[in-house]
Amino acid sequence: MLEGLQDRLARVTKTLRGEGHLTEYHIDAALREIRLALLEADVSVEVVSGFIERVRVRAVGKEVLGSVTPAQMVTKIVHEELVTLLGGETTELDFKGRPSVIMLVGLQGSGKTTTAAKMARWIKDRKGLFPLLVPADTSRPAAREQLLVLGEKAKIPTVDTRNMDDPEAIARQALREASIKGYQVLIFDTAGRLHIDEELMDQLLRLKEILKPKQVLFVADAMTGQDAVRSARAFHERLEITGVILTKLDGDARGGAALSVREVVGKPIVYAGIGEQIEDLEQFHPDRMAGRILGMGDVLTLVEKAQDAVDEKKARRLEEKLKKNKFDLEDLRDQLKSLKKMGPLQSVMEMVPGMNSMMPEGGMGEGQERQLRRMEACIDSMTPKERRHPQLLNGSRKKRVAKGSGTSVEEINRLLRQYGQMRKLMKRLGKADPRALKRQFGLG
Repeated sequence: MLEGLQDRLARVTKTLRGEGHLTEYHIDAALREIRLALLEADVSVEVVSGFIERVRVRAVGKEVLGSVTPAQMVTKIVHEELVTLLGGETTELDFKGRPSVIMLVGLQGSGKTTTAAKMARWIKDRKGLFPLLVPADTSRPAAREQLLVLGEKAKIPTVDTRNMDDPEAIARQALREASIKGYQVLIFDTAGRLHIDEELMDQLLRLKEILKPKQVLFVADAMTGQDAVRSARAFHERLEITGVILTKLDGDARGGAALSVREVVGKPIVYAGIGEQIEDLEQFHPDRMAGRILGMGDVLTLVEKAQDAVDEKKARRLEEKLKKNKFDLEDLRDQLKSLKKMGPLQSVMEMVPGMNSMMPEGGMGEGQERQLRRMEACIDSMTPKERRHPQLLNGSRKKRVAKGSGTSVEEINRLLRQYGQMRKLMKRLGKADPRALKRQFGLG
């Protein structure tokens, strides 16, 4: 996500850091590069022009040219203006009302149906509310079946509307069911089209009148760039949307939609889809996204993902084993599984401050992901006794494990070497004085 933009901006800030004293010439050269980076990322020309002008006004002032660390000040200004461009503050949805109705709208193929299930799961897990999913896309074949399957996977109740052909009748039935059964949130998946037309808009306006939704959220495919922004503006002009959900931000999205939609439409980005799994939905935080774009990482989101992925009981058990220097291959396998739950390796690495510049060219690709899967397969092919006592793995046992996991003896040996290095590191950490560790990492 946003890799081209990240790389270009990283080069700009690195060049600025190489200058002992900044002049207006340096700032103009940097802004030209930033302009090109944004345009290549498919940010609209009007948005780019306004952004560059705001940065220029601040950057040529005394706060930068007179600063002891002018390059850091320019980076700080670019970060602050990016945060403003992305919406400034995190938007919290209002779930008051029983039920609180959320109406999802957008073009066909934008990911509305999948997003409905992801959002229901997020609201249930993060807000502790009880949502009801309503499939009302009667125009796309199998759309309603898809949401029923996703609802079952997410363990979210879903209205079976397969015998109903009128979206307005579906809306009335869903409101009655939500009211009678006490559901707190109703998520209504509407029909889309390949393009905007009057028939679609008229239907959505009638549904809005019946549902009286608390939120009308436009679901936009980030891969379509400025087309997504234009569609969001057209929907807003007719329906008065309250926010935007960007999907497929884990793909080859250049970033233009994320950086343009708030400025053009005037409505906040509320959530971002970052993968294909039910749990791959994030609340959109402008400051965190700006940090990722500039390669500063996103520690807060990383911590949240880790908390979701790690089993607390297993974490406490691992802590005790580390203290006793009993970290074994079963523990390593648990850590690999937790890492997989956190999402694609590339996305996880991007959240670590400074990691962007250390990653291989082209990022953490399928090769690294495949290597982790093969490591897990090797451990799975061992017996429980071998996992707890890796020293038992002699030549014949390694051949058996390699054959069972579809790997090679060389890969088994490499896994054991990596495990040995990790064990040594954890042994040192277990013996270290906590106060010394705090001082080492600047925590006290």
